[in-house]
Amino acid sequence: MPEQFASGVEDNTAKKMIGLLNDRLADGIDLANAVKQAHWNIKGPSFIGIHELLDDVADRMRDHVDTIAERCVILGGIAKGTTQNVEKDSSLKAYPDSIHDQKDHVKELTERFKDFGAKCREAIDTASEAGDEDTADLFTGVSRAVDKDAWFIGAHNAK
Repeated sequence: MPEQFASGVEDNTAKKMIGLLNDRLADGIDLANAVKQAHWNIKGPSFIGIHELLDDVADRMRDHVDTIAERCVILGGIAKGTTQNVEKDSSLKAYPDSIHDQKDHVKELTERFKDFGAKCREAIDTASEAGDEDTADLFTGVSRAVDKDAWFIGAHNAK
C-alpha cells in the first residue's frame, strides 16, 4: 500500500475506507457523465435554463469526485477513476443515451442524484462506524450538496 498521509487512522480502517471511497468515486464519475449527457442533448421549453444549470451541476460533481479521489490517496490508496473502472464499478443505473425531452432528463437525473445521495449517507454511517470521522464528514458535505442539486434539477418536474 502506498504511504498514508492521515496519521491516526488504522491500516485496516484505511483499507476499508479506500474501498468505500472508490465505490462512491465510480458512482460520482458516472453521475457527472450522466449530467453532461443530459446537458448536451436536452431539448424543451426550458432548454437554456436547464442546460446552464447542468453545466454548474457537472462542475460541482467533478469537485465532489476530486475530493473523494484525493481522500482515497491520502489514506494510502489508489483512486480508481478510469473509464474502465467506472464502467465496472458504478452501482448507478445506466443513463439512457437516446432521450432528449427535458422532462425525461430531469426525471432520470433526479432519480440518480437521489440514489447517489442515499449511498453517500450510507457511507457516512460506514465511515463513522469504522472510526474515520474525516471520511464521514467528507460524505456529509457531498450528500448535502447532492441533495441540493437533486432539488435544483427535480424542481423542474415538481408539481
